[in-house]
Amino acid sequence: MLENCEKNVDFNADIFHRKASVHVRELDWKDSWPPQEANTSPSKGSNDEHLNISTKAGQPYLFRYSWTQSEIEELKKASLLLAADVIYSDDLTDAFFSILKKLISDYPEKVLYLTLEKRYNFSLDDLDVVASGYSHFRSYLIIGEADDAGCKQFDSASVPFFVGEQIDLRYIPCYVRDYSRGNAVEIWKIKLNRRARF
Repeated sequence: MLENCEKNVDFNADIFHRKASVHVRELDWKDSWPPQEANTSPSKGSNDEHLNISTKAGQPYLFRYSWTQSEIEELKKASLLLAADVIYSDDLTDAFFSILKKLISDYPEKVLYLTLEKRYNFSLDDLDVVASGYSHFRSYLIIGEADDAGCKQFDSASVPFFVGEQIDLRYIPCYVRDYSRGNAVEIWKIKLNRRARF
């Protein structure tokens, strides 16, 4: 997946601003943040400073997409985060919001724009077609004004939560030909609730 992302960046490089710099990096939601630094010595014969060899789960692993310390510091100061198509299962949604809490806590003014497509499945519990992953996603958000209602607890020591605002897609141009977004596609603006305590 990361290689496809990198190819997409290369393919579209001519439409970026000339000063823009895009680096594809792995962000495993189940790992700690900031990530452990990979072995910083490039592999033999490599001119790529990000092409690093290390060990993951006891096996040699190519850390081509590992973070440098300067990139971690840059991300701390970033004001905008983007995520797309990341809501699938409850456990991954939990991991996503856990890492988001860590990323936003460095700079509470950060804003995340998240796009998703509701995935409908038949539920034996409900005996109906439901978007259960979507319901779990929404349980992490306070819609509109921030208050203490409906927040999702991460642990007993803290109650960080997020404020979500659904963006009206009628105001977002669609540049893909012969594509209909349908009613299942949504864009959310997500911020840290200022009342959250870490």
